[in-house]
Amino acid sequence: MSLITDIKDKKQLVGTFVKTPDTIIMEVLALSGLDYVILDAEHAPFGKRELDQCIATCRLAGLPCIVRIPNADASTILSVLDSGATGIQVPHIKTAEQARELVKLSRYGDGGRGFAGSTRPALFGNSTISKHLEQNKEPLIIAQIEDIDGVENIDEIAQVEGITALFIGRVDLTVAYGETDPNAEPVMSACLKICESAKVHNKPVGTFLANTDQLKWWQETGTSLFAISSEHAMIINGFKQVAEKVHSF
Repeated sequence: MSLITDIKDKKQLVGTFVKTPDTIIMEVLALSGLDYVILDAEHAPFGKRELDQCIATCRLAGLPCIVRIPNADASTILSVLDSGATGIQVPHIKTAEQARELVKLSRYGDGGRGFAGSTRPALFGNSTISKHLEQNKEPLIIAQIEDIDGVENIDEIAQVEGITALFIGRVDLTVAYGETDPNAEPVMSACLKICESAKVHNKPVGTFLANTDQLKWWQETGTSLFAISSEHAMIINGFKQVAEKVHSF
């Protein structure tokens, strides 16, 4: 089964954010049992070549990779999908109009994504136009909701055809609502509103969690797509525990 199918079926999926633009990290994570990874090209120093190499490594290792792109520009979307990413996650989706434009730019067709038969997904020229179009007619697109406007317009956004899933950006929502605690009431109310709208419109929903402490609560809201921690946090926390243990003697 493909990742997009599993997301649509609302299977319980776990991934993590990747902040290190290095292929070895991708190889290691492919051995971890994760369902997918999110390459964080929004907040981490992924250059175009590093991103391409990491996507290629993920494909070779059989690890589905979503790229959180820094913007929804046509050239950014084209570059990531041409490199062969499993899908894209797009920050700061605030309106249905924005979501519809995102879908258009991600799909082939008039006014949409430019076609090239020489890309990695097109087997570097060894796939036919018809086969490549069929295999890539519905890209995986995750709309990140992390602004007050996005929360207020969530019912319209959730109904946009072609948006695979919604993703709650709780930290950005925390800042947007003038809070410093992601568990503050205005933030959690906004999260619940997104989850409720996702249920009504049968749209899968995901979120980031620093750890698994609140996992059950989120599962009960209908959330099924989880990005838990990052490889940076796992390295820090793992070795911190080891260091504290050794230094305690």
